[in-house]
Amino acid sequence: MAVYLICYLASYILARFGHYLISGVLLLAAAGWLYMEDYRKYKNLIHLRGLFSLFWVGGEGLACLKLSNLQTDWSNMTWFCLFLAYIGFWMVFEILVRVYGSGYDGYGRWRSFSGDSKPVFAMICGLTVLSLGCFIAEAVILGYVPLFLRGVPHAYSEFHLTGIHYFTVSCVLVPSLTVLYVHMRNGRGSEKLLIAALVMTAISLLIPILCVSRFQLVFAVLLAAFTYISLQKLFHPGWLAGLFVVMIPFYLILTVARSHNIEYLNGIFEMKKASMPIFISQPYIYIANNYDNFDCLVKGLVKHSWGMKMLAPFWTLTGLKFLVPTLTAFPYYVTKEELTTLTMFYDAYYDFGVIGVFVFSVLLGAAAYLLMRMMRQVQNPITYLLYAQFALYMLLSFFTTWFSNPSTWFYFAVTAVVAFLVSHKVIVSG
Repeated sequence: MAVYLICYLASYILARFGHYLISGVLLLAAAGWLYMEDYRKYKNLIHLRGLFSLFWVGGEGLACLKLSNLQTDWSNMTWFCLFLAYIGFWMVFEILVRVYGSGYDGYGRWRSFSGDSKPVFAMICGLTVLSLGCFIAEAVILGYVPLFLRGVPHAYSEFHLTGIHYFTVSCVLVPSLTVLYVHMRNGRGSEKLLIAALVMTAISLLIPILCVSRFQLVFAVLLAAFTYISLQKLFHPGWLAGLFVVMIPFYLILTVARSHNIEYLNGIFEMKKASMPIFISQPYIYIANNYDNFDCLVKGLVKHSWGMKMLAPFWTLTGLKFLVPTLTAFPYYVTKEELTTLTMFYDAYYDFGVIGVFVFSVLLGAAAYLLMRMMRQVQNPITYLLYAQFALYMLLSFFTTWFSNPSTWFYFAVTAVVAFLVSHKVIVSG
C-alpha cells in the first residue's frame, strides 16, 4: 500500500505540472504491483481485490496520459474521490483478512462436483431457447436484424423491446454454464448431450453478434473464461492474453458492422495524435474517457440525487420509471454526448458526493471479501458463475455503473434461479 500511496501522490503532483506521461506510467506501474502482490499471496489470477487494483488503478493511469483533446486537468475533488474509491475497497478487504483470515488459501481448497450434471444441461438449453425466442420476437416486431442493416449507425442501440431484451441478452450466461457442465461430467455421460451443449453455446454467442453487441459478446466470453479459471488448479496467464488477441478481430468486425467508419470515430475521439490506429484509440477512449466523464460530473453537478440514481434497477425492473419518468430523468455530465460510458463510482458520487464514493467502495470491498470466504465451502456449482460475474465487474470497474445497472441485477437474479433449480441435484466432493 505504501508503494501505491507514493505513486498516487507523485502522479497527482506531476499531472499538476503537465507531466502527463510520467504521471500515467506511475499509476500503471502501481496497478501492476498491486495486482502481483495479491497474486503472490493467493495464487489466484482472478482474485477480486487484485482485479480491482489492476483495472481501476490501471485505467486511471491510462486516463492520466491525456492522449485525447477531450481530456482536461482533473479537479482536486476528482483526484480525492478516485483515491477514496480505491483506498476504501483495499482497506476494508485488508482489515477483514487480518481479522477473519484470507478467505481463500489456494485452489486446493475449492470444491469439485460430481453427480447428475443434467440439471445444468437443462439450464443451458432453457436459457438458450428463451434467449433465441426473445431475439426472434424482437427481430420480427422491429422488422430488422442489426447485423444485416447497413448505413444506420445506431440501429444496434435501438434494437430492444422493453422487458423482452433482458431475456434476449441472458444468453451471455450460457457459455459459463457450459464450462460448468463440462467440468461436472468429467468425461462421463452422453456425447450427444455434450454436442448439444456446445451447439447451444454457439447459438448463445451468435445472438450478440446478430445484435452487433460488442459488449455482450466480450462479456459472455470473459465470463466463461473466468468461470473456467475459478474451477482449474492451473491456468497460464498467457492463455488469457491469447483470449484477448482472439477477441480483437470479432470486436473490430462488429465495429464495422455498426456502420461507424474510421473518420467518424476519430472525429469523436479527438486524439492528439491523429495518426493513432483506431484499434488503439478506441479501447483507450473507452477506458480513459470514463474518468474524465467522472471529472465532468464533479465539476458540473448542481445537486445530488440522494439515492435515486443507484435505485435505477428498482425503478426499471418494477416498471415504475414508465409510470413516473422523473425517477430516472437525470442529466449526464460527459465530455461528449457520444461517449456515455462511466466509471463504477459515477452514480455513487451523483447520489451522495465524496461520502457516497467512500461508503460504496467500502461496501464493495466487504462484498468481495465475503464472496471469497463463501468460495471455501461451495455447495452449488453455480456459485462459481456468481464469483465470475463479480470478478468481471471488478475487471470492468472503469466501464460503467454496474451496481446501479438493471442488467447486472437481472443477471444475478437469473443466476440465483439457476442455482436454486440445480441445488438439489448435485453432490459436493473434495
